[in-house]
Amino acid sequence: MNLPSPVEATEIEAAEVEAAPGAAPDAPRRGQLRRADKIMTSEEIDAFLAGAFCGRTATIGADGYPYVVPNLFVWARGLVYLHTAKLEGHFLANVRHCDRASFEIDEAGEVWAYGPVECDTTISYRSVILFGRIREIDAAAEKMEFYSRFMRKYAPTDSWGREVGSFPRMHKTIVYAITPEAVTGKQGPLPPLAERWPHKRAPAVAVPDASAGVPST
Repeated sequence: MNLPSPVEATEIEAAEVEAAPGAAPDAPRRGQLRRADKIMTSEEIDAFLAGAFCGRTATIGADGYPYVVPNLFVWARGLVYLHTAKLEGHFLANVRHCDRASFEIDEAGEVWAYGPVECDTTISYRSVILFGRIREIDAAAEKMEFYSRFMRKYAPTDSWGREVGSFPRMHKTIVYAITPEAVTGKQGPLPPLAERWPHKRAPAVAVPDASAGVPST
C-alpha cells in the first residue's frame, strides 16, 4: 500500500484543494502540518493505522454540525473499514447526506517536564488524521472480507473455540469504507531521561566575583 508521504500530501493539498467557502485566502488547508520535525513517515502512519485499537470518525449532518463517533476498524488496501448496525441512525443519515469524512487515531504516552516552570510540561504522543470520502459497501464478498479481517484483528486465533468465518447476521449490518484524500501523522516522542527536567537543567549562569577588581588595603 502506497500512501503519499505527509510532505507530499501537504504539497498536494496546498496546490489542489480549494479552501472552504467563505474562508480567508490564507486559511489553513486540510492535511497541512506546521511542525516538520514532528511529521510521521508514510511507513510509520501505515503501521500505526494497521495496529491502532480504536478510531474516531467525523461526518457532517444536514444541519451543518459535525458528528464524531468512536469505531473499531480495519485498515486494509489503503482504506479504513468500519461498520454499524443496519439502522436509520445519526451516522447513516450523515453519510447519505455528505460523503466527506475525517478519521482519527491517537496514542497518548507519558507526561513529562522540559523546563523549570510549571507550564514547561508536555506529553509524548502520536496521532494520524485522515480526510476522505466515505461510502457504504454493498458487495457481500467485500463485507465478508472486512469481517474476517476484523475478527483476526480483535479476536484470539481460535475465536474462543467458535467456527471461524461464521457471520450469519452480516445482512443486518452496514460496512463502510473511507477512501483517503489526505493523510497526516504527527508525533512527539518521549526523550531520554537525561533530556527531561530536572535531569536536564539550564546551564548555570556565571556570577561575577564581587571581590574581583576591589583594590586591597
